[in-house]
Amino acid sequence: MHRRNFLKIAGVSSFAVNGHTMRPFSNSKIARVMADCEEVEDRIMVLIQLKGGNDGVNTIVPIAQYDTYADLRPVIKIPDSGPEQFIKLDTSVPSADQVGLHPVMTGLKALYDKGWLNIVQGVGYENLNQSHFKSTDIWLSGGDGTPDHSKVRSGWMGRALNAMYPDVMGTPIPDMLYPLGIQIGDPYPSLGFHTETEHQNSINLYGQDPDGFYSLVQTIGGAPLANIPDSDYGDELRFIMGVEDSVDQYSQYITQAFNAGANAITDYPQNGLSDQLKTVARLVKGGCKTKIYLCSMGGYDTHGSQIPPEGDISKGRHADLLRNLSDSLKTFYDDLEGMDLADKIVSCTFSEFGRCARENGSAGTDHGTLAPMFILGKALSGGIHGTNVDLSNLAGDNQLQGQQFDYRQVFTTLLQDWLGASNYVLEQTMFDGYVKLPIISNSYTVQPDCYIATSVFDQESAGRPLQVFPNPAGYRTQVSFYSQGNADARLSLHSLGGALIEIRPVQVQPGTNFYHFDVATLPPGAYFVRLEIPANGKAEVIKLSITR
Repeated sequence: MHRRNFLKIAGVSSFAVNGHTMRPFSNSKIARVMADCEEVEDRIMVLIQLKGGNDGVNTIVPIAQYDTYADLRPVIKIPDSGPEQFIKLDTSVPSADQVGLHPVMTGLKALYDKGWLNIVQGVGYENLNQSHFKSTDIWLSGGDGTPDHSKVRSGWMGRALNAMYPDVMGTPIPDMLYPLGIQIGDPYPSLGFHTETEHQNSINLYGQDPDGFYSLVQTIGGAPLANIPDSDYGDELRFIMGVEDSVDQYSQYITQAFNAGANAITDYPQNGLSDQLKTVARLVKGGCKTKIYLCSMGGYDTHGSQIPPEGDISKGRHADLLRNLSDSLKTFYDDLEGMDLADKIVSCTFSEFGRCARENGSAGTDHGTLAPMFILGKALSGGIHGTNVDLSNLAGDNQLQGQQFDYRQVFTTLLQDWLGASNYVLEQTMFDGYVKLPIISNSYTVQPDCYIATSVFDQESAGRPLQVFPNPAGYRTQVSFYSQGNADARLSLHSLGGALIEIRPVQVQPGTNFYHFDVATLPPGAYFVRLEIPANGKAEVIKLSITR
């Protein structure tokens, strides 16, 4: 029997912190960061899984297309006037890109106004799957719907942490006393933390003392078994006992960090996600060095009753979910700011898919395709990436099309520009080649000299030439290239025959540079993107394919 299946049957012991099931995931390695890059060691990523498929169209309303939107959703539409009207998020962006935030999401509006929120529009992956289970597995594994990438057996978080920290072998070591990943809020272990070689050890923490502070109340593991047989079955028992031992060791350090920490804000909203985030904040304040936390909230499968029978858009099922999400995140970052930790944690929401553009007959929406992602934190550039989904260009079943970004671009950006993952790590994570987004502000973006787990691969790709993504592109493509210094340049787009389609002057900055070409009006076919830097006589050309 494989260990993965054996663990499912055996069921490892568990513990809980702050009333939530927690699963620490140890990964197989830890590398040392250079002495002048120590701040990278303190950085943390919090992922928030919105289970069920969030309705992105009612979360982010395309203002310029409001009439079309209202025709598609006569019952569940967000009003454009009156006390329940959408929140105009940013009037400074072009009119075609302006969005209306759901009216209950005042917390996210406040974070956006501080520059602490980025929105990425039209996110999906190739051959998007509308099954909850399959699409969730794809998001957690780092795959897509193509035959070669639809059955990845490990998780992208596990692969990334495994490559970044090569010395953590499932138990605390002097350089890393805490598990590298913790899943909180879900009793079932996430595929995201699985590695290629083993099912990561998981533990549940549970129990509450009279003062409302949670602590370990049950010894984990128990007495070791005697007379273990010399067989495959015996090998699996030894493995389980080793996992139990490592779980017990990790639980001690997690509990110590929780007891040592304290929240600056204690009156968090009363909902499950809020409690999870409150626990994360306290653990971090108490010194826990876990790199990735995975939180979750369910209920987003809104086939019916997104709004109540009386039609109050601010009191419906979807509104309650978005209010809890928004208020929880706002309180979380207020808490972190009060503890001087707001620049240490970047958070990101994701859901397995969006909802259908047209409402159904039950005041709800059916399974869909594209949806936005929210990235939050003090270290962000702030703003909206991409434009609104085109509600006049739907697939035959009223589904959104015209993907603008692949979800792996977001996770690649957070891994490298925020956590400092090297190009080698991205390769091991199966994220190499995905063009990053300008999400992290320049003052916080990790520079190549501070990347963790570097290799010859990184040295070869530090000067990686011109890239475009997605390629083939349908409606919009991102151009990126790395520069060692400042320079004046020209970026141009040409037809296959060499005819100039568009040219623009650009001011190249040190580091990775990003630009976009809108190609929605161009006919399908082959094109070329050209980057010319006159000062050094350098020019690079890359082929771009446009398909629809």
